Amino acid sequence: MKRIYSIDFTRGLVMILMVLDHVRDLMHVTSITQNPVDLSSTTPALFFTRLITYLCAPIFVFLAGTSAYISFNNRHTPTESRKNLIKRGLWLILLEFTLVNFGVWFDLGFHTWLFQVIAAIGLGFIILSFMLRLSPAIIGITGLTIMFGHNLLPFIPLEGFPILKTILSPLFATTAFPLTSQITFVIGYPPVPWLGIMLVGFASGKLFELADNKRSTTFLKIGLGALVLFTVLRFINIYGDLSLWTSQKNNLFTFLSFINVTKYPPSLLYSLVTLGIMFLILAFADQVRNNFTNFVSIYGKVPLFFYLIHWYIVHPLLIAIMFLQGFSWTQMDFASGNFGRPKGVESGLQLWAIYIIWIAVVLILYYPCRKYSIYKDGQNKWWLKYI
Repeated sequence: MKRIYSIDFTRGLVMILMVLDHVRDLMHVTSITQNPVDLSSTTPALFFTRLITYLCAPIFVFLAGTSAYISFNNRHTPTESRKNLIKRGLWLILLEFTLVNFGVWFDLGFHTWLFQVIAAIGLGFIILSFMLRLSPAIIGITGLTIMFGHNLLPFIPLEGFPILKTILSPLFATTAFPLTSQITFVIGYPPVPWLGIMLVGFASGKLFELADNKRSTTFLKIGLGALVLFTVLRFINIYGDLSLWTSQKNNLFTFLSFINVTKYPPSLLYSLVTLGIMFLILAFADQVRNNFTNFVSIYGKVPLFFYLIHWYIVHPLLIAIMFLQGFSWTQMDFASGNFGRPKGVESGLQLWAIYIIWIAVVLILYYPCRKYSIYKDGQNKWWLKYI
């Protein structure tokens, strides 16, 4: 499959940002006790450190759908494409609950089973595989209907229908289920809203068939249109996000309230602003190619390899920092979702150190990603399609 430079660059850029989010989540001194977008306790620097990483998941999911369209268009047979999507979807779900979950928690007991972005993409691929006989337009309309309509669900009274509420909640909202007294299954990425983003990404694959100049112009118009719609809906402050903006202690924090949209599950406004920015990045990447874009694109060429390996660099670094801060192995708590950080004791790093470690991890990952990208391009082994 011929690579599309703008996709590699955009995906690489958001995955670099993803590392910042995970370094902050594991290592920042207040990450376990403080919500970085809680305006009552956050700082502007911490708020924006978290907010910029909101770009990662929706763009990753959207471009997974786009890549599925491009692959489908190259194969020309729904049957072959369906089999490929199902196998890839099952593989991603398996990875989520093995290598990814262990990389996140470093918990040999697997006390928390976390359904997050990799599993959401995997399940999305499986569902998409059964929709391939539909036209891209129908698939796109279905995705847009989910994106624009799923925020209506909280307004539907389900109190009198407990069974229906039990069924729908994990599909549309973050939910935790105790599987045993020791094991909890957490749906961090509710599958239906993220499926909507993937389906729109699949249908948008047709845009990549346009001539270069027309494509970048189209991306620019879509991106600006999405951001204008976001601004209008957010200003009206009625629909599109359950968290309404309010006047705060000063103009800066009022602005933070205005842009503080909901990721879990991804609200309409969250999707509009993140995907609007994505289209602007795609338009930029279609017109610009230099050392910086080439550097970033390396990460976007091997996204799953990058995603898997970064956990096994970031998390051991956290353990090393805990030792350097004087904690012993017996003090480290892995079973309760603390990533190994001791309970009830301050640990971790200040925000300036988070940025230094983020940059270091990204640079460490460059050479392995580059070597693997070259190896992958030069081989025709079946298993390379899955990593």
